[in-house]
Amino acid sequence: MLHQKKFLNSKIILVSIFVFLLMATISLSQSTNVPTLSPSIYDELKLFSDVLSHIQKDYVGETKPKDLVYGAIKGMLETLDPHSSFMPPETFKEMQAEMEGRFEGLGLEIAMKDGILTVVASIEDTPAFKAGILAGDQIIKIDGEPTKNLTLIDSVKRMRGPKGSQVTITIMREGLTKPRDFTLTRDVIPVRSVRYELLDKQYGYIRISQFQEKTDSEFEKALKALEEESKGSLKGLILDLRNNPGGLLDQAVKITDHFIDSGTIVSIEGRKEDQKQKFFAHAQGILSRYPLVVLVNGGSASASEIVAGAIQDHHRGIILGTQTFGKGSVQTIFPLKDGAGLRLTTARYYTPSGRSIQAKGIVPDVVITPVRPENEKEASAAKMPSEKDLERALDTGKPVPKETPSPQGTPDEAEKVKKEEAKEKKTPEKAVDNQLERAVELLRTWDVFKNVAQGT
Repeated sequence: MLHQKKFLNSKIILVSIFVFLLMATISLSQSTNVPTLSPSIYDELKLFSDVLSHIQKDYVGETKPKDLVYGAIKGMLETLDPHSSFMPPETFKEMQAEMEGRFEGLGLEIAMKDGILTVVASIEDTPAFKAGILAGDQIIKIDGEPTKNLTLIDSVKRMRGPKGSQVTITIMREGLTKPRDFTLTRDVIPVRSVRYELLDKQYGYIRISQFQEKTDSEFEKALKALEEESKGSLKGLILDLRNNPGGLLDQAVKITDHFIDSGTIVSIEGRKEDQKQKFFAHAQGILSRYPLVVLVNGGSASASEIVAGAIQDHHRGIILGTQTFGKGSVQTIFPLKDGAGLRLTTARYYTPSGRSIQAKGIVPDVVITPVRPENEKEASAAKMPSEKDLERALDTGKPVPKETPSPQGTPDEAEKVKKEEAKEKKTPEKAVDNQLERAVELLRTWDVFKNVAQGT
C-alpha cells in the first residue's frame, strides 16, 4: 500500500512497488532535514569509520567509497524488517518510472521465504502468468546463476529488462522431481487496475488487480458500465481481490468508502504522532444496497487486506476464499540527495475493530480452497508464502482501542450459508473457478434468506 505525501514542489509522486514484495503499504514523502542523531550513535559511527578506513588502506584490492557506503547501508537495512530497503539511484528511478503505469519485465511478485526467492503471484496476462509460473514456486536460478546469495532487489533487477529480451528462470516446485527451466521473453507489463464482467445478466463482477492512482475512477466507470449492461437490474456485486498485492492507501480507502456508510475504514499507528491517522467512511449512495461478496487468497496483501478487513468488520459483505497474506505495515519512501531512495517501515495499520493484520491476515467468512487445472495438480500442495514466512517479519503489534462497527445489511441467514459452504469438502473434477462460482451462488440465495428473515 502506498501512502502519499506532497513533495516540496507540490507534486505528488505515486510509487508502485509492484515488482518488489507485494505492493506493499508505502508512503511517499520528501525529506530535506536530516534527523538528529542520539549522542550514543556517534561512538558507533566511529567504529564504522575505523572499519571503512581499514578497508580503504589495507584491503587487497582498490575499493570505491560509494560502493562501500551503499553496501553498508544495505546491510544496515537488512537487519530490519523485510520491507525496509535501500534503493540506489537506478533502482529508485525505475520505481518512479512505474508511476506511469507500465514497466518491462516478467510480471512476477516475489518475496524471500526461508532464504529462498519465492513467487507470491504471477500478474495476469504477463509472460510469467502465460508460462504457468505459480504462487509458491521457488526461483533457484536466474540465467543459470543461483539466487541464494542475491537480495530481493538484485533478483528483481536481474529479471527485469527491455521488451523482447529473454531470461531463463529455474523453478523448483513441490511435486517436481527436479528443477524446471522456464525461458521467458520480457514484455511491457500492463498495469491495468480494474476489470469487470456481468455474470448471469444480473450480478456484477469487478476485479481489482492492484490499487493505483486511477483505481477509484476506473471502478466507478466499471460499475456504471455494469449498471447499463444489466439495464439497472444488478442484484449483487463480487469484488475480486485475489492476488492483489496492494497499492495506494487512498485508493483502498476510496473503494471501501463506496460500500460503507459510516465509521472507521482503517487506523494507522506509528511511533510519532504525525504517523497516527484514521480514515472514515461517508454516506455514498447506491453501493450500500448491493449484496457483496469479496474474493481473497494468499496473494491478497496490504491495501487489499484493508478493504477486506473493513468490509468484514462492518458486516457489510461476505469474505470468501483463503487466508490473506498478512501484511499490516506501512512503509515511507524517502528520496535521498544523490538520487537514491530509502524505503522504511514507519507504522502499522489496523482494521475498524482494532485487529492487526500483520503476520495474521484476514480469515475469510467462507473458506473455499481453489481447484487447480489438471496440468497444475503437481503443484497443488505448494504453500503460498505469507507475511509470517518472510525473514525478519514484524510481530503483530499491540492492539488499538476497538470500535464496534454496526451491521450494514448482511442477512443473519447468510451466516448459515457461510457455515455450510465452509464444510464443503468435495472437489469438482473440472478445472473451474470454484471460488467465483460459490460467490455467485451466495448472491443467488441472498434474497431468499433475506425474505425468510423478514418473514415474507
